Amino acid sequence: MSLPIALNRELEDNGAGLRTFPLVTIASCAFMLVGMDIYQDADAEARIMYGIITGMGFIGGGAIFKNESGAKGTATAAGLWNTAAIGISVAYGRYEIAIILSVVGFLILQFSKPFKPKS
Repeated sequence: MSLPIALNRELEDNGAGLRTFPLVTIASCAFMLVGMDIYQDADAEARIMYGIITGMGFIGGGAIFKNESGAKGTATAAGLWNTAAIGISVAYGRYEIAIILSVVGFLILQFSKPFKPKS
């Protein structure tokens, strides 16, 4: 479900693309599924989800490059965070949420570029 977002980032020639985004989605889903199977406790599942969210903040931070003219990579970082949410949604069987996140994320990345100020 993260492939449309991954394809957009790949075609925009960003650092993360067709390999990174699906891996984030799959790993996020796997962490949640394993945690749900092992712990079977809502508090433990919430802690796993918090860990994924925090970890994605760390990975996303690595995708952002700052220089004197501004920051580059914020959309890629946000896209990575979004794909983690897709993976978590799939783990919980909330496919409608995953589909909405995928479609809306793709549309935002695909069609919002003309509105971004030139740096």
